[in-house]
Amino acid sequence: MGSEPDIVIIGSGMGGATLAAGLAASGAKIVILERGYPIPDDAPARDPGRIYTNSAFRGEETWIDAKGERFSPGNYYNVGGNSKFYGAVLFRYRAEDFAEMEHEGGVSPAWPFSYDVLAPWYDKAERLYQVRGKAGADPTEPPRSGAYPYPPVPEEPAIAEVRGRLEKAGLRPFSLPLGVDLDRWLKAGKTGWDGYPDLRCGKMDAETCGLATALAHENVSLVTGARVRWLKADGAKGQVTEVVYETNGETVTLRPRIVALAAGAVQSAALLLASGIANANDQVGRCFMNHNATAVIAIDPRYRNDSIYQKTFGLNDWYLSDGKGGPPLGNVQLLGRVTPEILKIQVPSLPKFAARWISHHAIDLYLMTEDLPDPESRIRLKDGEIQLVWRRSNMAAHDKLLAATKAAMREAGFPVVLSRLFDGRVPSHQCGTLRMGSDPARSVVGPDNRSWQHENLFVVDAGALPTSAAVNPALTVAALALRAASTIRKELGA
Repeated sequence: MGSEPDIVIIGSGMGGATLAAGLAASGAKIVILERGYPIPDDAPARDPGRIYTNSAFRGEETWIDAKGERFSPGNYYNVGGNSKFYGAVLFRYRAEDFAEMEHEGGVSPAWPFSYDVLAPWYDKAERLYQVRGKAGADPTEPPRSGAYPYPPVPEEPAIAEVRGRLEKAGLRPFSLPLGVDLDRWLKAGKTGWDGYPDLRCGKMDAETCGLATALAHENVSLVTGARVRWLKADGAKGQVTEVVYETNGETVTLRPRIVALAAGAVQSAALLLASGIANANDQVGRCFMNHNATAVIAIDPRYRNDSIYQKTFGLNDWYLSDGKGGPPLGNVQLLGRVTPEILKIQVPSLPKFAARWISHHAIDLYLMTEDLPDPESRIRLKDGEIQLVWRRSNMAAHDKLLAATKAAMREAGFPVVLSRLFDGRVPSHQCGTLRMGSDPARSVVGPDNRSWQHENLFVVDAGALPTSAAVNPALTVAALALRAASTIRKELGA
């Protein structure tokens, strides 16, 4: 592509890959810079020991927490980004998530536009990522133009039994919107997909869908092993003029017309801070959000869980209200199957026989509550290193969601319900550090994902999300990226 491509996209995760897919047919010369490499075909992708202990996939990078202590973050650097490991749940934000919403812990602010503006791009994103689902079953589902592209992933008998129990208990479970070709996935190994890396064998992620679509065009190229170090800007003209990256010991400079930042909410903020740009209002890195999340294991000695993949339904009964007229609590969905091996890894002191018994008589759930934007919850650079200062919010609502879920599971016949809160070392739903807004003084990008300060700089990863809502963010990131691609295409045409 030479040193002066039309567009440079930094990152090949959900935002970057989807943006490239949306721009590929324009004919513009597009270079995607990815610091990692494709996960090799011989990687231990179905070995829980290599995934959950001494991970074969995490890098050696460490960050610093609020106390100045080092930790290994749950962040992955590879082609496709964190989506290679995600649970493939592709929710739309609820229509109410785009408006101001009162929570027990404070206010979730309104987006600069309504759900209706993004709805057509959700349609396109669902087609690109081949989402499986059933419209009309989720009581909080926002308006949509038609059915999902594919029918829902089928439920295993053991999971269908739990769904039936919950329905009898008065709840309304629904099929999760999933990006998984089940036959292809199971052909490659009899495991779940939640947390397991995809070797291009059935999971619809940034590499297999967005990037594959983009790279089918000759005007799009991918450079791997490319660590972007800084961006340079011309303050007088309001333009980002250079993208400087390192690869194989060399320093390379590109001078594109447009730069799209999609390195992830943490790394994108860190890059702008290191570059000293787009931050005249001191908003870069602020309002870091990460769902308040808890894993739950509900046990019934009479129940036999012989499922393989498990993660097929969710509950939004407490999403918009606590069920008693109070403020929202959040989303509940099944986890991928917690096998005896995974349980033993998570609780090393648990005897193997106990891990086997619990896993075979339990159902596993994942609870999410919205984390509210707080300017003091933020990403900083400390002596050139990333410091993550996460200030949890809205935890009273999360505690109530956990209590409601435990009561519901006991009502459904699971007398023992255990739980564990996820800590800040797992920023799997990181967002908000480069927030979109309508006020240049309080946001980093405008409603079109464009930097207020640099007219040719766009942010298309989860850093741009104004709020975290309480559902998985991947599809919303994809929809915003497709919308931004439309804006950029018009600009290139002009």
